[in-house]
Amino acid sequence: MSDPQRFLHPETVKRIARLDLRARYIVEGFLSGMHRSPYFGQSIEFRQHREYTYGDDLRYVDWKVWAKQDRFYVKQFEEETNLRCTLLCDVSNSMRYGNGALNKYEYGCTIAACLAYLLLKQQDAVGCVAFADAARTTVPLRSKRNHLDSILQALDACSPRDKTDLYQILRQAAESFPRRGVMVLISDLLVERKGLFKGLKLLRSRGHDVLLFHVLDDDEMDFPFSGPTRFEGLETADQLRCNPRALREGYLNALNAYLEEIRRGCAGNAVDYVQLRTSQPLDAALAAFLSHRLLKIQS
Repeated sequence: MSDPQRFLHPETVKRIARLDLRARYIVEGFLSGMHRSPYFGQSIEFRQHREYTYGDDLRYVDWKVWAKQDRFYVKQFEEETNLRCTLLCDVSNSMRYGNGALNKYEYGCTIAACLAYLLLKQQDAVGCVAFADAARTTVPLRSKRNHLDSILQALDACSPRDKTDLYQILRQAAESFPRRGVMVLISDLLVERKGLFKGLKLLRSRGHDVLLFHVLDDDEMDFPFSGPTRFEGLETADQLRCNPRALREGYLNALNAYLEEIRRGCAGNAVDYVQLRTSQPLDAALAAFLSHRLLKIQS
């Protein structure tokens, strides 16, 4: 019997537990917490002035501005709310590949588990969708600490199979989670790029902050194969027998072009993108990424 807790490594948790994951863009929420809301009200954080209009509450008139300018302005404040984060985890058959300690599926699930732990520790609401060509399991947004078990069990139950249809998944996510929040996509992105970018653009147009963790195995990055080899498709019935040395240069050129297309597409849609190898220590990778993100928020 498998163990859902295998996705939550103690050393990784220890490294990231002191970091905050915060939205770069304004998010909606329903509890008092760490994150900004687009709803104006009376709170401790002042945002801006606007000119007084008939019917405005006189309690919010800034009398100091009136004394200087002889015009009425009211103060507007930002309420603080909790972040709402949805983890979108690719469990298609290509995620089954891996030669190291963790395959892409296990590595991706560990990313999701660590982020869920971190967000729930902050009392933020976290949900999860495990998907291939369609959503295979959906865990609703919750902020209770024991909600982590539901997410781990859902990830553990979804062994990799089928192909990926990312546009349909991202479209469904936009419709299923209409309130603005953070969408974290974890995938090897072995998909048709037009649909991927269309889906990312849709999420951003709905006001979501989007993070993309691109998970690849060392073999996919370095193409270290030598000698006669048979390559088999994980999501197709295709097979290729060849001398990989003759293909290596062309493969790496095509890979670099593909990665550059992904980076440009993410930048063009204001999506935070990070590429990870399954051989990278996940605690260091997450710590570096979240620290970098926190600096962007504070700058």
